Amino acid sequence: MEYRLLGRSGLKVSTLTIGTMTFGGKGWAKTVGDLGVNDAHKLVDLCLDAGVNLIDTADVYSQGVSEEIIGEITGGKRKNGVLIATKARFPMGDGPNDAGSSRHHLIRACEASLKRLKTDVIDLYQLHEWDGQTPLEETMEALDLLVRQGKVRYIGCSNFSGWHIMKALGVSAVDHLPRFVSQQIHYTLEARDAEYELLPISIDQGLGVLVWSPLAGGLLSGKHRRNKTAAGSRQLAGWDEPPIRDEDRLWIIVDTLVDIAASHNISAAQVALAWLIGRKAVTSVIIGGRTEAQFKDNLASADFVLTDEERRRLDAVSAPPVLYPYWHQLRTAKDRLGDADLSLLGPHI
Repeated sequence: MEYRLLGRSGLKVSTLTIGTMTFGGKGWAKTVGDLGVNDAHKLVDLCLDAGVNLIDTADVYSQGVSEEIIGEITGGKRKNGVLIATKARFPMGDGPNDAGSSRHHLIRACEASLKRLKTDVIDLYQLHEWDGQTPLEETMEALDLLVRQGKVRYIGCSNFSGWHIMKALGVSAVDHLPRFVSQQIHYTLEARDAEYELLPISIDQGLGVLVWSPLAGGLLSGKHRRNKTAAGSRQLAGWDEPPIRDEDRLWIIVDTLVDIAASHNISAAQVALAWLIGRKAVTSVIIGGRTEAQFKDNLASADFVLTDEERRRLDAVSAPPVLYPYWHQLRTAKDRLGDADLSLLGPHI
C-alpha cells in the first residue's frame, strides 16, 4: 500500500480509504447498505490488514449510526494508526439550527461525532457541502476553534465548486485561519468534470483529493453491461447518484474496462480504481461495499499498475468535451508556457 501526503499537510494517508456509507442502513442509507457492527468490523479489519489507514464517514450516514459503528469497532483504541475522517453540514434533526455550517451547528455536530466515534479527536473534519447562508468567516472561525481546542487535527471540504474552495482559502489566508488540506469529490472515468477546475485547483493550491463513489455506484464494476444490469444494483434499488448523462458512452467505457481486465485476469473494478489512483492530484480513492468479496477485489487495485497504452485507451473513450473557456486556457498556456509545463493546468491535458 502506498501512502501519500494529504495536500500541504504532513499527514500521510493510504491510496485507498475505507468508505462507510453502507454501515448502519438507517433512513435513505438503506438503499446503499445496512451492515451492522459485526459485519462492518470484519471489513474494516480486512482493510487495515491490507495497509489502509483512513476511514471516511459522515454524521448524516444513517443519521449517526455509521459513526457509532466505527466507534464500536475502534473502541477509542485507534489500532494500527488508523485515521478517522468525518463530515458535517446536512440536517441531523428537525430544528432550524440542526443543519448548515454555522458556528452553532458545526461545534455541536463535531462534539456529537466525537461521542459517537468514541474518540477525543477527529483527524480530518470536512464541510460536507457549501452553505450559502452562513458567512464563510463564521464557518472558518468555528473550524479554527475546533482545531485550537484539539478536537480536530485537519480540515477539508466535500462537494464544493471551484469558486467555493477559492473563497474559503481566501478567508483562511486573510484571517490567518487553518486552511483546507483536502477536498472530497466525485471523479470517475464516466464523470471527469473535476478536471475542468477542481483538480487544477488542487494542484495549484496544494489540496489533497479524496474520491467518493469511484465506481459510479457500481456501474463501472463490470457486473453491469449494456442491456444487462446485475441483481442487487443500487440503480435497481432506486439510487440515482451519480447521474448518468450519456448511457452509450458509459457502456463504451465499461466495454474497455472489461477488455483490459480480461487481459490481466482481474476485475473491471480494479482497472477503474487503478486508473484513478494513478491520476494527477488524486491522493486517495474511497472504496465501499457490502461484502468481503467486494472489498478484497477493490483492495487489489492498490497493487495493479496500468500500462501507458491502457491508460491512453481509457483516456480516449472517457474524454470529456473540452469546453470553450478551458480550450482557450490551453491555447494561451501553450503560447505562454510551452508544452513542457502544461501538466500544471491539470491531468486532463
